[in-house]
Amino acid sequence: MQGQGVSLTEFLIQEQRKVATATGELTLLIADIARACKAIAREVRYGAMVGNLGQVGEGEENVQGEVQQKLDVLSNDIMIAILGRTGHVAAMASEENDDIIVVPKENRGKYLVCFDPLDGSSNININMCIGTIFSILKCPEGVDEPTAKDFLQPGREQVCSGFCVYGPSVTLVLTIGDGAHGFTLDQGVGEFILTHPNIRIDEEAKEFAINMSNRRFWEPPVRRFIEECEQGKDGPLGKDFNMRWIASFVAETYRILMRGGIWTYPLDEKLKQKGLTGRLRLMYEANPIGLIVEEAGGVISTGRERVLDIQPDSIHQRIPLFLGAKKEMELIEAYHLEWDQSQS
Repeated sequence: MQGQGVSLTEFLIQEQRKVATATGELTLLIADIARACKAIAREVRYGAMVGNLGQVGEGEENVQGEVQQKLDVLSNDIMIAILGRTGHVAAMASEENDDIIVVPKENRGKYLVCFDPLDGSSNININMCIGTIFSILKCPEGVDEPTAKDFLQPGREQVCSGFCVYGPSVTLVLTIGDGAHGFTLDQGVGEFILTHPNIRIDEEAKEFAINMSNRRFWEPPVRRFIEECEQGKDGPLGKDFNMRWIASFVAETYRILMRGGIWTYPLDEKLKQKGLTGRLRLMYEANPIGLIVEEAGGVISTGRERVLDIQPDSIHQRIPLFLGAKKEMELIEAYHLEWDQSQS
């Protein structure tokens, strides 16, 4: 029956009661982010019927040098509009904006929010899974006028992170530091309902995900690991693997949360030739996903260091990324360490 499960609001209030000093502001902010995700889900659902598909102008690009889709811009506008008037946000950082967005003083709160308003844009026009990623940080004490520098906090400083997948069902996954939990949108009552409490990632992987077209550009430790996966039970890993690639970070992460595996987007020679230090953005992609993955018992790493320990140097900083099952992640890190030591 619709509306009979624990709603997101009820869940947040229950969690709030566990913290004696809680004021309820974080609860309200998360609820507002959920409302923004519902609004984006509606625009995604209408799609071509209301002219939401296709590119903006003639291949117009955002600050990342990526061609903007109409839904990219629309989703970004929705996030900024809703979060800017909650009274709980001091400033925002978005993938679609070069600089941070500072909330007017009369409506300013104590939190900083980083977000990718619509991840997986290349999948929009083919009706594949896309999503929104968000990260919540505390604005440093005594800061009256937030700057980009105030956002540059390691991922472990996040007070909440989450992502919303717009697929066959609309699913919100979040953590406030007490496990990773999934909520499915009940379209009939307009509420996110707790459907996947305490998500755990299997410690061993049976699937791996990587863009195989970049094989010739990979570093040796990456090539070694993937080749061992391909060798299956006849190789050193002693088991068979399936391969998946969706090209949507939220969809890839959700699959790993639901049935395990490894997802990788390593730094390779092609990215280096473009002057990039990785493909994924640390502040509003890797860090928020990383907190969820670790709360679910998985590991997230650059191959050489744990993502949540990185001290950011810019709001649009890029990094290589590996995430998923603990056993295989430890192997990936060991292969990188062995290779680096052989080169020194």
